[in-house]
This record gives sequence, structure tokens and C-alpha cells, in this order.
Amino acid sequence: ILLMSLLPSFNIMVSGQQQESDSLKLYLMLAAKNSPVILQSLSQYKAALEKVTQAGTLNDPELNLDYFLSPMEIASGKQIGNISIMQMFPWFGVNKAARDEMAQMAMAEYESLQGVKLKLFYQIRETWYRLYEIKEDILISSKSLEILKTMERITEARLKSGESLVKGDMMNEQAGATPLADLYRIKIEIGGMEDKILTLQTRQRTLIATFNSYINRPSLTDVFVPDTMEAGLLSLTREAMHDTIMKNNPAINIINDRKESLEARGEMIRRMGYPMVGIGVGYSVIGSSKMSSSEMNGKDMIMPMASITLPIYRKKYQAMSRETEYLKSSADYSLETVSNALEVEYYSALQQYEDARRRLTLYSDQISLSHKILSIKLSAFSSAGSGLSDVLQVISATLDLEMSYLKAVTDCNIAIAKMNELMASENL
Repeated sequence: ILLMSLLPSFNIMVSGQQQESDSLKLYLMLAAKNSPVILQSLSQYKAALEKVTQAGTLNDPELNLDYFLSPMEIASGKQIGNISIMQMFPWFGVNKAARDEMAQMAMAEYESLQGVKLKLFYQIRETWYRLYEIKEDILISSKSLEILKTMERITEARLKSGESLVKGDMMNEQAGATPLADLYRIKIEIGGMEDKILTLQTRQRTLIATFNSYINRPSLTDVFVPDTMEAGLLSLTREAMHDTIMKNNPAINIINDRKESLEARGEMIRRMGYPMVGIGVGYSVIGSSKMSSSEMNGKDMIMPMASITLPIYRKKYQAMSRETEYLKSSADYSLETVSNALEVEYYSALQQYEDARRRLTLYSDQISLSHKILSIKLSAFSSAGSGLSDVLQVISATLDLEMSYLKAVTDCNIAIAKMNELMASENL
């Protein structure tokens, strides 16, 4: 009866999605707020935004000051010094194209920030699901250990009650040797199960430290993992998921933004090949001179000025244009490379999801049958003390099936998390 009472604890429940959602949402929000990798990428994006303002401004005006140590005699007096200021203006549209280039580069940094956040969210989800898997693995293994220890107590009780001979020549008393050998076999199984649990607990501590590093918390901070978890379902069709990945994935958007920035850069280079115009004013300080009879004697002079650059050295502009075209070509090839890599990741995640869903159905049926077999074997062992090998074999098989089902749940949820990352869905 005691052995039979332990059987229901083997069942893995797959409900409680609300509890799962609440805790995971909290951890994702903490990561978005506190993670150093996100804050680093955010600072890079803000720095890129500042470049937009820098690119849209004119060059600083140029101020010239001249002072004559010995005033120079001129017709209108003595020239003491000159002051001039000049502002250069690029050709129409150069600054706008420069701003457009930096704006698109800033957008690329924003998409990079999104990619960093999505990757971190995936790592958090994956580690969280692994923690649930280990937690349930420890629980199921502990229940198996309880059954083995109960079988150990039953066998010891039989030996003590005289159901078998424990004195005399064990080689000649076959009836007494079997229960004692059974006891030894059970103890071996118990030792192996205890070692497995300790190994799982060590892995659990490592995963907890990894998880806390993602959200920038002390390594030993407790992580809440629900008692039950559902295997999720994908809500989109294959075609919709594929199209969403190719449209929204940050890796694709980064390249497209860089291509747009190169278009703006090409326009800027084209316009830089036109002259720049400068407008300014000069002021000459004139002192009076006894040698001058001019009516302008001692009067300062103001002189409007204009200048223009002559971009006659065309090779540098041609080289800059060719450089831009090569970079565009490189971006096109990079887009193909990234698209192919995303295709592989998409089909890999889809295969993992479909395999996990298929295994869930298979293992669910097999676990049900295994429980029935184990119930029969435990009943026979409890009443007659026979069939230990069969009991141990069924316990091992049932444990393997429970673990396989649990791994299928984890694999299914991890595949969905990967698909969310590829589709750029934060899905808090």
C-alpha cells in the first residue's frame, strides 16, 4: 500500500500558465532595466543620435586678426591692422545628406539595441525553462528515491522477520540468498539515484548564477520557477513566421539602415564635388597721418568679402564615390548572408518545435502505460516479494519517460522563445 501511494507523484502536470507568465515577465522587465549589455547598447545608440546634430551644422566661421607692428602708410592714413570674418557654406543639400546619413546610422544602432535585447530575452527564457526542467527532474528523481527506500525497508523487514535464512551457509540456502541479494541491488540503485540528485543540484546552482547574471543580480539570489508549466503553441503559420522574420529581424534592418545611410552618403559626396561659397566682411583700422591730405584720412574701412572653392582635383571625389558603391555591394552580399543564416535558424527552431510536440503526445501515452505496469509490479513485490528485477527495470523506464516528457516541454518552449527572437517579438 505504501509503494502504491507513491505512484501518483510521478505525474507531470502541465498547467499554471498564469504563474509562469507573471514571474517570467518580471525577470524580463528587470533585465531590460538593469542589464549592463542593454545599457551599453543604449549608450551607443544615444551617442549615434548626437552625431545627427553634428552632421547638420555649418563649419565654424574663420576669424583673422592682423596687426602691424609698424603702421603702414597708405593714401588714407596709417593702416594699423585688419579684422576679417568668413563663413563657408557647402553646396545646397550637403548638410541635409550628411544628416540623413547619420540618422540612418543611428537607426542601425537602434536596431542593434533591439537585437541585443531580443538575444538577452531569449537567453533568459532558455535558462528559466532549463531551471524548471532541472527542478522537476530533481522532484521526480526524489520520488523514485522514495520508492527505492520504501522497497529497501520492506526487504529489510522480511530479512529480520525470518522470511529468509540469514544464518548458515548462504551458498546452500538459495531461499535466503535471494532477498539479501535483492537488498544489495536496491542499495546500489539508491546510491546511484542519490548521486544523480546531487549532480542535478550542482547544475541547478550554476544555472541560477547564470540567470542572475543576465539581470545583474547577485549570483546566489533565489529564482522563482513555477511548479507547473505548459508546453506552448505557435500561433502563426509557417509562412507568416517566415515573412515576419525577414521583415522585422534586427539583423536584416541593420543592413537595410546601413544601405540607406550609404545612399545618403553617395548624394553628399556628389554634392561635395560642387564649389563651396564663403561670405564675410573685413574691417581695416586706419589711423590718421600728417602726410595724407585725403578726405578719408584716419577713417576705418569696411570691406565685404566673398570666396569660392574650386574642386578641380576630381580623383578624390571619384574615389569616394567608388568606395561608396563598393560598400553598397558589400551590404547586398551581407544581406544575403544574414538572410540565409536566419533561414537556417528558422527551420532549426521549427524542427525543434515540431519534434517536441510529437514527443509530447508519444511520451504522454507511454507514461500512462508505464504507470499501469509499475502499479502491477509493485503490487506483486509488496505481496510476494518477487520480481525485483522487473520492478527496478520499470522504475528506470518510467523515470526515463518522465524525463523525456519533461525535456519535450522544455524544448517546445525554448523553440518558441527562439522563434520570438527571430521575429523580433519581445512578448513580455
